[in-house]
Amino acid sequence: MQLRTGIHLSQLRSGRIPRALAAAAAAVVLITAAGAAAPARAQTDVEVTKDLAYAPAQPPGTQGHLLDLYVPRSARPVPLVIFSSGSGWLADSGRRGADRVAAQLNPRGFAVAGVAIRSSGQAQFPAQLYDIKGAIRWLRANAKTYNLDPHRVAIMGDSSGGWTTAMAAVTGDRPELEGDVGPRGPSSAVQAAVPFYPPTDFLQMDAHMPDDCRVFNSAFGLTDCHSDARSPESLLLGCTITACPGKVVAANPLTYIGERHTPPFLIFHGEQDPFVPYHQSRLLYDALASAGEEARLISFPRAGHGPLEDMLTDDETRQGAYQETTRNGHSTPARPVTPTWPTVVSFLEQRLRPVSR
Repeated sequence: MQLRTGIHLSQLRSGRIPRALAAAAAAVVLITAAGAAAPARAQTDVEVTKDLAYAPAQPPGTQGHLLDLYVPRSARPVPLVIFSSGSGWLADSGRRGADRVAAQLNPRGFAVAGVAIRSSGQAQFPAQLYDIKGAIRWLRANAKTYNLDPHRVAIMGDSSGGWTTAMAAVTGDRPELEGDVGPRGPSSAVQAAVPFYPPTDFLQMDAHMPDDCRVFNSAFGLTDCHSDARSPESLLLGCTITACPGKVVAANPLTYIGERHTPPFLIFHGEQDPFVPYHQSRLLYDALASAGEEARLISFPRAGHGPLEDMLTDDETRQGAYQETTRNGHSTPARPVTPTWPTVVSFLEQRLRPVSR
């Protein structure tokens, strides 16, 4: 979540909000296209293509239907990781940070697509789900052009981008949820999902917020936490979440788990998160476990709302981290772990193995 001050909300790891942030905490605004899309740069081993439209253009100054591609040069088609960053659905800035993800994954042989979807100010749910699925289909339709392997696609994101990740993963190829964004025909299913601190069940958020929701309310200028009519979740749905439970159910990835096979999940969440309570990822993991799906939850007792880079590199953030795994109805007890970028890479390599054709 990005503030007018340029401070990233995901940098908050404790229940206290810094004075510099408190002064502008309520000023959550859209990030302009100029601020989010850096000029394309030449790289020796990576082909970078920016501002690709995966659906008809949005109004000038917006970027909700654009994506950036970072593709390592290879003699063979490469697996793809789709990345969309979070903003509380308040900005169409999903491409932001994709270059940093690509810097980690490109050398390991993965292409990265940074995908922007529309903000809640531009369109309400299910538009955001239709956008990410349109982008997935577009990337498959154009896989040959960009040397991508359409059979090996994963999705990754943080915060509201983690919600996007989870929703796309559990609703792949469902006709009633495909929407009309982008090309039709190619599959919208993904083979793996890596959500960082994703919102899941909006109606269960408030009961598990730390510090009586003071940090969250202060940051967004609210009085009633996620149940406020002006909360990010209410703005996404176009209604106060407590007044439209049916819409909340439709926007909840847990709703779709168990109805058909779900791809493997690797979930990250900080237990001190003051914006998306840790319980949200616990709900997701437990639902996947109950359905006999494959999932791995890495928990950070000392961490708040990311950022995701710190969860994979910073010793203080990772202190006391532990993981649980579940597969085919069998779960393993929690055990200590020190997550790193190779943790993500190993997960992706195992789930995106080449397909014999």
